[in-house]
Amino acid sequence: MIDMNGITYVEGDATAPHGEGVRIIAHVCNDAGHWGRGFVVALTRRWPEPEKAFRQWHRDRAGNDFGLGAAQFVRVEPDLWVANLVGQHDIRTVRNQAVPVRYGAIDAALALLGDKAAELGASVHMPRIGCGLAGGTWDEVGPLVVRRLVDRGIPVTVYDFDA
Repeated sequence: MIDMNGITYVEGDATAPHGEGVRIIAHVCNDAGHWGRGFVVALTRRWPEPEKAFRQWHRDRAGNDFGLGAAQFVRVEPDLWVANLVGQHDIRTVRNQAVPVRYGAIDAALALLGDKAAELGASVHMPRIGCGLAGGTWDEVGPLVVRRLVDRGIPVTVYDFDA
C-alpha cells in the first residue's frame, strides 16, 4: 500500500527487500557501539559485513565521522547495500529519562542516505527505523523519511514484520 506521502508499506522482512535494481536497506544504530538486539540480529543472520563494518567504524571513531547523524554504507551483494544510520544515543531509557532516539540525528543520517541512494540510483527499504528499541514514533520519523528521500524521488518501502 502506498500512503499519501509516497511511502510504500508492506508486511514482510526488510532484510529481503522487494524489487529490482540497486537497493539499500536502512536501519538505525546507536552511538555506543552496541550491536545485538532488534533488527540488527536479522541483518547479521544474513550478512556479517554490516556488523563488522559498524564495530570497526566505532572502534576507529577518533579518526573518522562516527557519531550521531553519521551514515555508513556497506555493500553486501552486487546490487544490495546496508546503511548503518547513527540515530540513537546510547541503548536504553534510564529512570524515565529521554528515550535513546535522536530525531535530529536520524534526519541528518537520512540526508546522507538520500545522497547515496541518488548517487546509486537506488531504492530504500527499511523497518520503521528509530521506532523499536530506540523508542521513537513513526509520526516523528515518517515525515523525515518523506523530506529526505521521497521528496527527492527516491522510492521507499517500509516493512512491517509480522512474526
